[in-house]
Amino acid sequence: MFEFFASVFGYLLSFLYNLVNNYGLAIILFTITIKLLLLPLSIKQQRTMKKSAKLQEKMKVIQFKYKNDPEKMNQEIMNLYKNEKMSPFSGCLTAIIQLLLLMSIFYLVRNPITYMEKIATEDINKYVAQLQEEGKEVNKVYQEIDLIREYNLLKEKNPEDSNVEKLNLQMNFLGLDLSKIPQQNMTDYTVYIIPILYILSSFISIRMTTAMQQKQNQTKKKTVIDGETGEEVEEKENEMDAVMQTNKMMSWMMPIMSISIAFVAPLGLALYWLVSNILMIVERIVLDKVIKQEDEEE
Repeated sequence: MFEFFASVFGYLLSFLYNLVNNYGLAIILFTITIKLLLLPLSIKQQRTMKKSAKLQEKMKVIQFKYKNDPEKMNQEIMNLYKNEKMSPFSGCLTAIIQLLLLMSIFYLVRNPITYMEKIATEDINKYVAQLQEEGKEVNKVYQEIDLIREYNLLKEKNPEDSNVEKLNLQMNFLGLDLSKIPQQNMTDYTVYIIPILYILSSFISIRMTTAMQQKQNQTKKKTVIDGETGEEVEEKENEMDAVMQTNKMMSWMMPIMSISIAFVAPLGLALYWLVSNILMIVERIVLDKVIKQEDEEE
C-alpha cells in the first residue's frame, strides 16, 4: 500500500522537479501542494476538536449520572454522539492519514529513482552491480541515493543509456546536500541543520497544541465547579488530568518517531517534515482565529 501511494506522490514530485530543476525547491512545493489538498480535512478536524471540547461537558454529566451502570452509560454516550452528528472515531482518520503520509513519503525519498524517475528495478540492479565492480560501497537501504551520488561514474560506464541521465538529480539546496544521511555523515555539521530546525518546529507545534488543550480544560473545570459538589469536582478534575496526560503523550509520539527516522534517512525527508511543520503551525493559528470568529458570530 505504501508503495502505491509513494508511486502516486512520485508523479507529483517529478512534475514539480521538472518545473524548478532543484530537489529542495520541489520538496517545498510538494509539501505546500499536499497541505492545500488536505486543507478541507484540516478545517474539519479543527472544527471537530472545538465541537468535541464542548461535547466533553455533556459526556461528564452522563458518566457521573450512570457511573454504576456502564451499559446505560455507553448507550447514552452513543446517543449523544448520534444527536450531535459526530463519530467517536473521528480522530482516527487524521492519525491514519498522518501514518500513510509518513511511510509513503519515506519510501518516495528513499527511492527517488523508482518512484520519481520510474526506472525499472533491473536497470537499478545493473547500476548497483557496476558500482560494486568499481569497489564502491552501496548502502542496501539507500542504494538509489548512492546511484545519484555516483552519477558521473555511471554516465562514463553507460554513455548511451538514456536512463542514466535520470540519475542526475540536483540535490544541492542552499548549500546543503539533501542526499546525505546524518547517520552516515556524523562529522559533517551541515547534516544536522535541517533535523535540528525540524526538532525546534516540532517543539513549537507541541507547545501550541498543549496550550490549546490547557485552555479548553481550564474552561471545563470552571463549568464543573460551578455546578457540582466538591467531591465530584475532584473526581472530574482527575479525569481531565488523565485525559490531558494521554493527549500530551500522544502529541509527542509522532515527532519522536519522525526525528528518529530523520537521522537515518536522506535530508530530503527531514526537509519535507520541516516545511510541513511550519505550514501546520501557520495553519493552526489562522484556522483557530477563523473558527473562533465564526463561534462568536453564532
